[in-house]
This record gives sequence, C-alpha cells and structure tokens, in this order.
Amino acid sequence: MPIIAIIGAGPVGGALAHKLAARSRVAEVRLVDPEGPVARGKALDILQAGPVEGFGTLVSAEETNLAAAGADVIVLADSVAGVEHAGETGLATVRHLVAAGAAGPIVFAGAAQRQLMSRCVTELHLPPARLVGSAPMALASALRALSAVVLDGSAVEISLTVVGVPPSHTVVAWQEATVSGQPLPGVMAAHEIAMLSGRINGLWPPGPYTLASAAARVAEALCSGSRRQYSCFVDLGRGRIAAMPVELKRGGLGRILEPVLTSQERTAFETALAADEPVRR
Repeated sequence: MPIIAIIGAGPVGGALAHKLAARSRVAEVRLVDPEGPVARGKALDILQAGPVEGFGTLVSAEETNLAAAGADVIVLADSVAGVEHAGETGLATVRHLVAAGAAGPIVFAGAAQRQLMSRCVTELHLPPARLVGSAPMALASALRALSAVVLDGSAVEISLTVVGVPPSHTVVAWQEATVSGQPLPGVMAAHEIAMLSGRINGLWPPGPYTLASAAARVAEALCSGSRRQYSCFVDLGRGRIAAMPVELKRGGLGRILEPVLTSQERTAFETALAADEPVRR
C-alpha cells in the first residue's frame, strides 16, 4: 500500500493526516514539520484515536523534509502556525524535495498556493502533470453544502463543477449541475442560484477541515487512480494555473476535461482566463 507524506503539521496538515488515517486506504501517513514535538504529538493523538474509530493506519512524524522524498504522494499543507507553504519558503521546500529525489506527484492543499504552483512550473521546470491543487474541490463542496440548505436536501446528492480562478473569477457550471440525478436548475430558482453565486467570495478560502477533506480525496486518487472527476488547480500552459475538471491517475494528472458550460458561462470562463495572467513573483 502507498505512503503519503504531508509537509506541515498545521490545522490543514493535522486534519489531513487524521482523514487519511481514518479512511485506511494507505499504508502510512508521514507528518513532516520542523516543529517535531508538535508533529509527534498530533501523530500520537491520531494513532490513539485508531482503536476508537476502527483504523490501524501507521501515522509517523518527522522533522526533515527528506523523510517525504520516498513517498508515493507529497502534500504541501501548512505550518504549525497555520501559514500555508507558499512564496520563497514554499519554493525552497519543493526544490529541496526534488533535489532529494522526490519523483511522485505533489498536491497543493492550500487556497493560496497558485503562485507556488506556477513557479514550480516556470522556475523549477517540474512536469505540470505532477502538480495538482485540491482547493477548488473544497470550494465546490462548500457550494454543494449551501445548495443543499436551499433545497432542504442532502449535499451528497448534489454534483457541480467549479472552474476558473477563485474567488474573483470563479465560474460554476450551474446548467450541468444535478441533484439526485435531476438538473439542478429545474428544482432551484434562478434567484437562488444567483444568491449562491454571489456568496462565492465569502466561501474562499475554505476552512482547514474542508481543505483537508478535498486534499485527502485527491491524494488517494493519485496513489491508486480514480474514475471520478475532480475540480482541481492545474497548469493550462506557461504557468497559468486555473481550476478545471480533471481525471487523476496513479502518479499524476490523467487529463484535463473540457467543462460543459452554457454560452454565458463560457464567456465568463474565457474572460476569467484572459483576465488572469500567468502568476508571477
């Protein structure tokens, strides 16, 4: 079974480690943070929760990023202080991992890591297929939850796709969204859809647990492959990072899917991409 390494034992990293361990789909979760005592404490706490929750996944803690080099998937989360790995520090971390021989895919769990993803492509020249950002899936989940409140139903029965560049250039494919297999616009009024669209800015960034839940699903898919469709940050060329529907395979990005959009949504999507130049320093 695969090994997933999480860089950062902050709120997102800790929640992600617990989520992965509890799902029992990987052999080991490595929580890596220079704040060793904190990382070890969280790892021990998760291990002690195992008998209660019925899982036996090994959860370990390490202080050096070298411990992540041999993992099947590496997830960049946040520091103990709750700061996402980004900027020069984040780039140095990725550079160090690559120099140490890390060859697997990298999941960017945070909502503020688009710039770091872009720089990994343009400056470190990493293959774009190795880089996936999971935060758009968390945003889609938040919208599903709010939609369920409006419909007085279950968010599990709702399917929708988020594309573009959250939060200011987010496009939701409302016309292809469904609830219990039925078109969502057929059961939700236009003014309710407009209300939900107007709340997107307030939903970004998603909270730590939502980000962790999204990252867990993406990391697992990169370990074993999946037939599901995910909304993820990916490179669209020359360091331009945007949310798109994708398929994930073992070891990296499978393919980027063309979103199904109405004419109005297509115009908004193309405008969003045109307005968002490749992220630069």
